[in-house]
Amino acid sequence: MNRDGAYLRMLDASAKMQRNVAMILEAKAIEAEKARSWFVNHVSPDAFADHLGELKETTQVHGHVIETLEGLTKLGQGMTKVLKAALGQTEGGEEGGGPFGGGFDLRER
Repeated sequence: MNRDGAYLRMLDASAKMQRNVAMILEAKAIEAEKARSWFVNHVSPDAFADHLGELKETTQVHGHVIETLEGLTKLGQGMTKVLKAALGQTEGGEEGGGPFGGGFDLRER
């Protein structure tokens, strides 16, 4: 396989990963809505013996959300590096003349 073919495979794999991330985010949004609905309808201050128990429970829920966001952020950063390599951009954002001639300008005008 030549270099251009390898870069095209990288872009194809990146597109498939982005599709999977979108599906994960959609499932997480549905799960979060169900959890929110359950909390609103079933959890009240009377459900906890003291304020510390309530604080521990909410902190645990927020911890799970943060872990999910951190994982998706790392995945997104990895996909960005793949796209930069395929499009021939250096870390500073300048064009590096990649496999497709480096003629893509992704910056907003």
